[in-house]
Amino acid sequence: MIYVDNAATTPIKPEVLDKMMPYLTEKFGNPSSIYKSGREAKEAISKARADIAEALGADEKEIYFTGSGSEADNWAIKGVAHSAKGRHIITTAIEHHAVLHSFEYLGRNGFEVTYLKVDNDGLVNPDDLRAAVREDTSLISIMTANNEIGTIQPIKELAQIAKEHKIPFHTDAVQAFGHIPLNVEDLGVDLLSVSAHKIGGPKGVGALYIRKGTKITQFMHGGAQEYGKRASTENVAGIVGFGCAAGLAMKNLDKNIAKTTSLRDYFIKKVQESIPHCRLNGHPTKRLPGNVNFSFEFIEGESLLLMLDMKGIEASSGSACTSGSLDPSHVLLAIGLEHEIAHGSLRISFSEDNTVEEADTIVRELIPIVQRLRDMSPLYHK
Repeated sequence: MIYVDNAATTPIKPEVLDKMMPYLTEKFGNPSSIYKSGREAKEAISKARADIAEALGADEKEIYFTGSGSEADNWAIKGVAHSAKGRHIITTAIEHHAVLHSFEYLGRNGFEVTYLKVDNDGLVNPDDLRAAVREDTSLISIMTANNEIGTIQPIKELAQIAKEHKIPFHTDAVQAFGHIPLNVEDLGVDLLSVSAHKIGGPKGVGALYIRKGTKITQFMHGGAQEYGKRASTENVAGIVGFGCAAGLAMKNLDKNIAKTTSLRDYFIKKVQESIPHCRLNGHPTKRLPGNVNFSFEFIEGESLLLMLDMKGIEASSGSACTSGSLDPSHVLLAIGLEHEIAHGSLRISFSEDNTVEEADTIVRELIPIVQRLRDMSPLYHK
């Protein structure tokens, strides 16, 4: 099997699993308990919180653990919106559905939403954000990097616009964290969402950075966990794994960026040289190191994925959260692709564990698969 869908999820790294295992077995205490096993669990959470904070350049008291990146997005958006007086909020047309659906929910409940357009590479124009800001704007949320096409946004410039108008700025950094440098002080963001399973950590745990002084309502009620802002007994093993994965990602960040960027560019060049009528989606250089997204004209992406799977290659056509949907990607439509072309998309997301040999194999298998599907297409013969 060749696995190249790391934007959907990553395998747990062996070092991460080793760190987690004691908290799934003998160190099973509840962190809220005052006896030894409870104190051990609480100390482990504190260590992981410090690791996440260090990776983001934040204070550990600004890091709040959640059950996922989606929960972190929901909390940031709804929590800030409900704590504000203004009823106008801003996001983009290419956000992850955790963000889009949160904005749609607020739009049905008394808020007015502005969806910023992007250019053909998926970039937001800062001037468009400036023009969209109003006196009653209470929140701006723009993702750091797109999960489908990999385009990295000018977050620092966009957050500065928000700061000039004293508007809280949130960024969904789930795809970016652990893959490109991120520092909340340098970026100037007020809230930032991350997730463990995109960087070799376990599923079911994420975190939300909340800058000190940011007004936000409590998302879950019950106990006093997470400084009284997010009730629920902590997923100790998951949190420990997240902290370990973050530490490994930061330790190897420069090396991993160099390797995956080189592999990405090599693969893009091979595909473009080998398969006609294909379009690279996303910015050619301002993109995540391991992200490749191609649209192949005259074919349907679902069939392409199934045939690759039969060859032992696991990839995707876009977000795993919309897998199985018959609708074309909202991201590809937003960058100007026609429905027919958007349907024929393939996302390859490399990790540092993938190889040039695997990239060559994918291209070698992809060429006849694309041709076979085109031979069956009446559009291709026209």
